[in-house]
Amino acid sequence: MAPRLPTAGVNASDRVCDDPPVQVVDDSARQVTLRREVLLVLGVSLGASAVYSVVSLIAKLTAPAPLSAQTTAMNQSQAPGRPWLDLTYQLLGIFFAIVPALLALHLLGRDGGGDRSAWRRLGVDARRPWFDLGTGMLLAAVIGIPGLGLYVAARELGLNTVVAAANLPDVWWALPVLILAAAGNGVLEEVVVVGYLLTRLQEMGWRTWHAVLASSLLRGTYHAYQGFGAFIGNAVMGAVFALFFLRTKRVLPLVIAHTVLDVVAFLGYTLLRDHVSFL
Repeated sequence: MAPRLPTAGVNASDRVCDDPPVQVVDDSARQVTLRREVLLVLGVSLGASAVYSVVSLIAKLTAPAPLSAQTTAMNQSQAPGRPWLDLTYQLLGIFFAIVPALLALHLLGRDGGGDRSAWRRLGVDARRPWFDLGTGMLLAAVIGIPGLGLYVAARELGLNTVVAAANLPDVWWALPVLILAAAGNGVLEEVVVVGYLLTRLQEMGWRTWHAVLASSLLRGTYHAYQGFGAFIGNAVMGAVFALFFLRTKRVLPLVIAHTVLDVVAFLGYTLLRDHVSFL
């Protein structure tokens, strides 16, 4: 709209313009907004999990039994003896667990370009399918094989609980639900703790190694309820994944790697727990 010209008898400085005022937001105000946004996103997702994880670890350390004699049970039945209700609870839990990841993508999309732009920005798209699949599988192997050795060593040293990775009843939907749970974990953790968090920390002016350290320590902390071995292993995994993202700007390979790791852990435990002693 072209500016209005002053009319006779009215000074230009006294006229009223219908155009809305232009709001200028300085950098310091944006920094405050981003800090609040990051804290709120983490507060409704993995930041809250980290707090509960620390409390859970303290509870285990102060229990009469040593850490290595305690069991951490995952993927448990939510309605024993009522399989259809149990399935409903499981699916609802998986769905709502990934909502914070969708929220993070939505918030990134508000910066410009919409939600689709945010998905491309984090590399959660189909532009490089073979690269994503190949590097995802490679990362799963690089992390998973040493990770299993670390778990066994930590248990032998009394630094970790026994992790019962899958405890669903013997029903037809158990394996599909475990696979969906693995994929849900991958989406939530990699989008929020790697893609979203590193992007926002960089926008806030954090040094690269500070951002990588924050992301990796957060990942280690919300796994600490399993023991110190889980904390160390996941923190190392977090650093590797963070550096990979900063180099490639793609989260999808990390989602694939995480999903594969969890599928192997969940299904492997289900199928082998009665046959392999260290499980």
